[in-house]
Formats: sequence, structure tokens, C-alpha cells
Amino acid sequence: MISVVITQPMYFPWIGMLEQMRLADHFVSYAGAAFSKGGFTNRVQVKTANGVHWLTVPLRDAPLGCPIEEVRIDERSSWRRRHRATLAQAYAKAPFVSEMLDLVDQVFEGFTGDRIGDLSMRSMRAVHAYFNFPLPRFFHSDADLEVRGSPSERVLGMVVSLGGSRYITGHGAKNYLEHDLFEQAGVSVEYLNYEKTPYPQLHGDFTPFVSSLDLIANVGRAGVDRIRSGTVPWRQFLQ
Repeated sequence: MISVVITQPMYFPWIGMLEQMRLADHFVSYAGAAFSKGGFTNRVQVKTANGVHWLTVPLRDAPLGCPIEEVRIDERSSWRRRHRATLAQAYAKAPFVSEMLDLVDQVFEGFTGDRIGDLSMRSMRAVHAYFNFPLPRFFHSDADLEVRGSPSERVLGMVVSLGGSRYITGHGAKNYLEHDLFEQAGVSVEYLNYEKTPYPQLHGDFTPFVSSLDLIANVGRAGVDRIRSGTVPWRQFLQ
């Protein structure tokens, strides 16, 4: 069974996204999707001594419906320095803060483009490499797969073009996915069954909804053991 995950690029994503990446034989960055100002392409939460804080990459104009791949970063402010300073202060007492900051530096210093989709995908791949998931993975861009149609048809087309027989997705897909269309094509649809496994955190009660940088700073590479959620078939999930 060949598993495919398709998702919009996310800036240093939460653990739930890593769990999808761990299960994927083929991972597709869907930068052709419309940018959402309420999404996570350019922002993520971190825990601080003063509560949860958003790290947000500033953007130039991103009109409604603009594809993520066309959205540019606004470099007129020192956002990299601010993000790093926030992380350094928030995780100063975390046992693996140096490893976390080294990873952030690697992402920032090696990035020479101006598209938020490229930066966010770079951050995802860096975290993926840090945890060294045991099975081989293949990364793709939706632009290389050249599929057309409705949202469900495009997703199915990408899965089929990669030889996939299982499509793994997060919970947001329940609002638009035409599950019967996948069944007719012989592709099973499974949703993540998030375990939200606790691990030692700074700054109060545990929350799973922060950046995976939090896991790295607090647990290091042993955090891979917390990236372990499985899936459930779509009918069971919708019930």
C-alpha cells in the first residue's frame, strides 16, 4: 500500500503535521492552493512565560484567492531576528534549546528566496530531517503533477499520479472531500487520529498545538517517539 499526504506548506508546523509526514510514502506540497490569512502557512504558536505567542512571517499583499506559491515575504522588517530572539528567550531553560536554535538558523540562513511557500516547506523538511524518520520519503510539488478539476478531483489526481492507494489527511478535509470519488478510484481515505501525546514542556500545562520546535527544544531527537498517531478510515472518522 502506497500512502500519499498532500498539504499546504506550514511554518515550523505542529506535531500533528509531522505525524502525517511520518506516515507518507509520498508527500506533496500543495502551494497551488489559495492562501488563507487564518491558516498556518506563515505563522505558528510557541509557548512563552507570558502565554502562547504567535510567530508570524510578514507578507506583502496577498489578495483573496491568491495561490500560496505567489505570496511574497515582506523583508522590510527584521522578522528573522525577532523570531529567533523570541525562541531563544522562551526556551532558554529547555535542555535542547541549542539544537532547536541551530535548526532555525539552518532554515533562515539557507533561504534566499522571497516566497512564503518555499520558506515554510524548507522549515518542514528541516524538522523532518532532524527526526530522521526511518522509512524513505519522497517530496513533490503540486505544480509538477499538473492536475485539474474540483478540489477533490485535484487531490485524487495527485494521489493516482503517484501510484497511491491510500490518502492520509488531517481533519479539515472532512469539509470538502468527496470520499466516494476516491473509493470509485480504488483509493482509501484515512484521517489522522491525533493522540496528542504529552511530553515535558516549559511554561504551564501541556498543549499539543504549538510548533514542533517546542518538542525539539524540550525533548530533542527522542521526541520522535511522541510522533506516533495512527489513522482511522473516513467512515469511522465521520461517525
